[in-house]
Amino acid sequence: MTVVHSHSMNQKVKKRAELALNNDFLRNAVRFTTERLRNGKQVASEQHGNWEEWRERGRQIRLHTIAHLDYYLNLFVENARANGVHIHFADTAADAVRITLDIAAHSQARSVVKSKSMVSEELHLNQALEGADIETIESDLGEYIIQLAGEPPSHIVIPAIHKNRFQIAELLSQEAGEKLSADTTILAGFVRKKLREKFLEADIGMTGCNFAIAETGSMVLFENEGNARMVSTLPKTQITLMGMERIIPSWTDLEVMATLLPRSATGQKLTMYMSGISGPRRSQDADGPDEMHIIIVDNGRSLQLGNPEFQELLNCIRCGACLNACPVYRHIGGHAYGGTYSGPIGAVLTPALHSNIEEWNDIASASSLCGACYEACPVKIPLHDMLVYLRRRKVEAGQGDKLETAGMKGFATVVSNSKRFAVAIRLGQIAQKAIVRKGEITLKLGPLKGWNTYRVAPSLAKKSFRQQWNTLEHKLEQERNVMQPDVLSRMEKILADRSKGGTQHE
Repeated sequence: MTVVHSHSMNQKVKKRAELALNNDFLRNAVRFTTERLRNGKQVASEQHGNWEEWRERGRQIRLHTIAHLDYYLNLFVENARANGVHIHFADTAADAVRITLDIAAHSQARSVVKSKSMVSEELHLNQALEGADIETIESDLGEYIIQLAGEPPSHIVIPAIHKNRFQIAELLSQEAGEKLSADTTILAGFVRKKLREKFLEADIGMTGCNFAIAETGSMVLFENEGNARMVSTLPKTQITLMGMERIIPSWTDLEVMATLLPRSATGQKLTMYMSGISGPRRSQDADGPDEMHIIIVDNGRSLQLGNPEFQELLNCIRCGACLNACPVYRHIGGHAYGGTYSGPIGAVLTPALHSNIEEWNDIASASSLCGACYEACPVKIPLHDMLVYLRRRKVEAGQGDKLETAGMKGFATVVSNSKRFAVAIRLGQIAQKAIVRKGEITLKLGPLKGWNTYRVAPSLAKKSFRQQWNTLEHKLEQERNVMQPDVLSRMEKILADRSKGGTQHE
């Protein structure tokens, strides 16, 4: 099944965002689910008790690991190979696809069943497998739904966040060849039966990798449906797709990550399933693959190593918390970003992983720079700072909006001089009388059109603070005259200290 990736439509973020903003159903669906996830995270982190301390522990683990990635990656590879795992390195997406197809050809595979993997989405692997006439089935319920719909995921954790049960029932009815009720129990039952057959028939099971443990060469999967465990035990051949940054040093470090990831992603203390896999089936094992391959994918990640602006991107644990916190994502959903990764992390990661700056230079504009993403991130990635850097890089590359640049220069000219600023305010107060209605500017014309299409602009106050200052100063002087002498003396001392940069007293 061919998946239509939204960036192939050659639409800029603004155009895609407009389409999303005009889709009331999508906005409501995304807002409902992200608020539920965000509230769940808040409750779970508050119940934890010392969440900020653990955030810092997680950050330090990731900073240390990425700073010594070559060492831990080599250690992981050495131990994984000792466990009987075949290790492959893929510099690019094309390399990863080629390696996967080679493994499939060697195994004479005609069918692949997959658990959730954002790396496979990044590689557009499903299309490549289907192009080689290999049946490819997603076993994660959300991924299966969007596979049937021919769409990319719109959220890192909840790929079908933009669909409701009636839309899902319609998709599954087409697959079943009969009308299915929109009852979620019935829909889940149909998918469970359908996928169970695929689990048993598949030649290859394919998974992602949440974390790779360097000290033992093991990989760890977090999930709630149990499909990843079946994918990694029933087929004879297993392929794991792993971003090269997924490494953590030890199982002790996993304790921290296992605390941060589920709480940040879904508000759970722990996912329903957590599987640690250390190689193919041994003679004494009851199940597991006969052959296990791990494809370690670079695809632009190594370019961030040593980069002072973007190296911390590699700390990301793919929890999706920044998406749930982002006011822009909650209004436009994931497809408006145009790439595999959406939300604040996608707005930074996509340009960082692609060398074609011009193609992706608009994506950083899909942010209010409020910093909610940083506050939500369990490993404290400063995404808001990175977004500012991307915008600056765009301007320095001569790709900024000329009208915006001229407007900012004009603004700087006005506000840098108090007299010019006062004149501009006064002229604005006079000019706005023609367009202000009930204290708001609702005109959808010129530069106001983009803003006022979805909100209203406040009018300038009848009197600015500067214009009110003389009156306020006189009023404050009157209040000073009636103050108790000791209170007045203390206040004057505080003001004097502050003016000298001294200590602020309570």
